[in-house]
Amino acid sequence: MNTQPSSRYKNVENDPRLLFWFAIILMLAVFIWSFFLTPRLRQPSYYLPFTGLFGIHIFLHWKFDWACKHPRWLIGYTFVQGLLAFGITYLSGNVGMVFCLFMALIGELLSIFKISILGILTAVYMLVLAFVNFGLLLGYRQAGWFLLGTVPTVVFIAIYVILYTRQAEANTRAQALLRELESANRQLTEYAARVEDLTIAEERQRMARELHDTLSQGLAGLILQLEAVDAHLSNSRPERARSILKQSMQTARETLADARQAIDNLRQPSGRDLAEVVRHEAERFTRAAGIACESQIDVKLEVPQAAAEAAIRAITEALTNVARHARASHVSLHLSTLEKSLQIEICDDGIGFDPEVIQAGHYGLLGMGERVRLAGGSFAVHSIPGDGTRITISLPLEKLPNA
Repeated sequence: MNTQPSSRYKNVENDPRLLFWFAIILMLAVFIWSFFLTPRLRQPSYYLPFTGLFGIHIFLHWKFDWACKHPRWLIGYTFVQGLLAFGITYLSGNVGMVFCLFMALIGELLSIFKISILGILTAVYMLVLAFVNFGLLLGYRQAGWFLLGTVPTVVFIAIYVILYTRQAEANTRAQALLRELESANRQLTEYAARVEDLTIAEERQRMARELHDTLSQGLAGLILQLEAVDAHLSNSRPERARSILKQSMQTARETLADARQAIDNLRQPSGRDLAEVVRHEAERFTRAAGIACESQIDVKLEVPQAAAEAAIRAITEALTNVARHARASHVSLHLSTLEKSLQIEICDDGIGFDPEVIQAGHYGLLGMGERVRLAGGSFAVHSIPGDGTRITISLPLEKLPNA
């Protein structure tokens, strides 16, 4: 067992120390009782040394905490307290003082050293001094009675001290656990706040991806067209202004339709069938853009919700980009599931572009890439000016740990 006094003192420091106060009260009671029981203590030759030794003995009890904080003094404390108890008992001539002083010291020291080699040695030291005191007062023939009365008392004290210190240690551990739980609760609260902030930020990014071209590009186009109308009217060209105004009206209608479609996509409930939604998007694209869309869909495995949503958003965005920018006459859409992934390929025969040079304010490709990466997949764009565009997407079919 660990017998280092410095670590043991921590338990005593948290202990209400009822044993200590009980011993102090008991010693004071015995001190007063000794004067009534032993007339010679009223004589100055006995009274002064008896009172002095008793005062030092109680003073050292008050300094017990200090001794525990300085473990190297504990052995000296034990030795001096034993001698003081021996001298007090001898001067009082009271056998009851043997049990009062020495048993209190044994209980006090066992609360520090416990049932260890050092604890046993200190208990034996006190018992030897008590035995000598008992022999000097009543004769060594009565030593057997001393042992019969002392050994059970020491055993009882040891058991009581062990149970009491264990209870104190359990209380200390419970308090420490409570502090740890409070700390963990604070950390969880902080983490929840961070997650909420991240969720809000992610939702803002998602909304930005959904509405990036719907409103920003549509309104920007309207502004340019209206500026052109104003310029033509200023130069007395009403016919040209009227033509551009018609185009502006058409642009406004398209922007409104796109905004409604984006909002509808955001409000659509989860759990939709992926193949059905992709077919619907392909048909809607053909009707709206007038561009033939050949779709090949082979989804035989279960697709996680995160991957399905990312696939739907990416396909919708890719078809919207084709309709706006590609000037294509044909689009092919391939959707299939392999062993552990969902594969998507979207090709058009349009004018193509340089993927490294994207005009400011056009966040479609950026939004698709972000959405796919959030779902744990990969995203690639292959395009050459004048030679069409091919977009490939791969999404995992296994749920992400934080999904």
